Formats: sequence, C-alpha cells, structure tokens
Amino acid sequence: MLEALEENLSQLGFEHELIQEILRFGKSKTVTAETSLINPGTPANAMPMVITGTLRIMREDEEGNEVFLYYLEGGDACAMSISCCMGNLSSPFKAISETDTTLWMVPLSMIDGWMANYSSFRKFVINSYQDRFDELMNTIDSIAFMNMDERLMKYLLDKKQSQGSFVIEKTHEQIAQELNTSRVVISRLLKKLEKEDKVELYRNRIEVL
Repeated sequence: MLEALEENLSQLGFEHELIQEILRFGKSKTVTAETSLINPGTPANAMPMVITGTLRIMREDEEGNEVFLYYLEGGDACAMSISCCMGNLSSPFKAISETDTTLWMVPLSMIDGWMANYSSFRKFVINSYQDRFDELMNTIDSIAFMNMDERLMKYLLDKKQSQGSFVIEKTHEQIAQELNTSRVVISRLLKKLEKEDKVELYRNRIEVL
C-alpha cells in the first residue's frame, strides 16, 4: 500500500522531503463499500487522500434527502475538509465509500506548514479546490438545465468513468436516492434508455452501451 501511495505522491510532483513527511504523519484507513466516512455536522480533523477505490460525495438536507455531488478517486484529496478546518466549521457534506477504498488520512494540523514550505503541495491544494469547484458547477448545471433523463445518463457516464467499468452495480432505488428523485421515475427513464440502446438492464446492475 505504501508503495502505491508513494507512486501517487510522486506523480503529483511532490518533493521527496514532503513525501516522507506525509508518510510519517499520516495514517492508513481502509473501509469497505458503502461505509460512511464523513457525516454532516462532524468536525474535520484529517484530509482523506484516496489511494485506491472511490469516494462518493453527497449533500444531505435536514430531512435526510440526498443529492450526488461528485466522486473522489485515486490521487484525489478532499478539498472541502481543508476548507472546514481553516474556517473551524463542521462538515456540510457526506463522504461514502463507493467501493472498498484505501485512504491516507493527512492531519489537517500539518496543512498550513506544508503549504508554506512546499510549492508543490500549495499547488496541489489549489488544484484540488479548482477541480472540486468545476465538478460542483457541472452538478449545478445538470440540476438547473438538464432534464431528468439527461441527468440520469450523465450520472451513469460519470459512474462508468469513475470505476473504469461499463457495468454499474446499483439498484434503481439507490440511483433515485443519489439523484434525489423517486424509484418509479428512475425505472421509467432506464427503460426508455434501454429502448434507445444506450443501456442494458439486469437485476441490480446496469450496463452502459
């Protein structure tokens, strides 16, 4: 696992000294699929960096309704955690492991020093903010300007890309929860996409064509 982490950090352009500090002060965390890693209202004390697997970032309202925001994959970091720490704020989002996931939990107490001492880390944090901002804008655009069938197809394509597989193992109910709609609507639209030869439907899984 440490070899995979070192390779990820090297690919990000981190200096050798910085990589050694990240390895020294961070700690590994392995979670199984559908494990809740961060919940709304909880204080952030570590920034998760994804080594392998995928995290699903969700927004939840007071009544428990959820909407999907974006994925974090290998080499990605949770910029929202940094923002919460710097502002002494509780988390406004939920992070759930989409698959069995291995993380490297970086103490947020080290972030300021690394940003000041290592230009590569400062660039990494800024790029992480920009990437997450772009993904949030795409999500807002899809909600504001796309019909539900377009949102569903975008969701399926994003999911395919994040997991590197054309087969999506999700129930209609799970997809409905992530898109904040009803199972009946999702089932109807999936049938429509199947007739258009865009997907094939199986029990508890969908194949993107």
